[in-house]
Amino acid sequence: MNLALFDFDGTITTQDAYTQFVFYSASKPRIVIGFMLIWPVILFYKIGLLPASKTRPILSKVAYWRRDVADIERLAEQYCDEFLSKVVRQKALERIEWHKGRGDKIYVVSASVSPYLRIWCQRKDIELICSELASKGSRYTGSYVQGDCSLDRKVTFLRQREDLTQFATIYAYGDTEEDIPMLSIADVKYYCWQRMEGQLD
Repeated sequence: MNLALFDFDGTITTQDAYTQFVFYSASKPRIVIGFMLIWPVILFYKIGLLPASKTRPILSKVAYWRRDVADIERLAEQYCDEFLSKVVRQKALERIEWHKGRGDKIYVVSASVSPYLRIWCQRKDIELICSELASKGSRYTGSYVQGDCSLDRKVTFLRQREDLTQFATIYAYGDTEEDIPMLSIADVKYYCWQRMEGQLD
């Protein structure tokens, strides 16, 4: 069996789905108050002083702290129908179906958050590794279960689920530097849908 690993935002989709979901699922008062509290974080990210891997957990804390799990899951269903269906690349869907036709095991490995990714992957009947929102009782804590699923953590979380030596060929698809560690373990790698040759640093 082969293994196919897909980043989500920018690879399967044409644009950033994480930020769109934050705005889609957070109330206007929460967005306004949250921006007032963390505007320096956003500024540092915009000017390149804070990486996305450090920024996302802070945004998620503001967006999902004490939010009802059932409410977010309902919004995630709507988000998949109303937004994701419009921004998923046809090329990505065709490639996923190509891997399915070969009997390959397929994962989305993403730094985006779990509510909408879980629904999307369940609908496509593929596996998921992502930034998992932690919950306590019926509410989210705003924290991640294991941290932001980017860079080396993509590979770490994958190795927790799979013995990579059991696969004949590993394919990987990504579009940013956060995907480089995942692409580095692949035999066949695509960056921004262009096939890459050789080893990555």
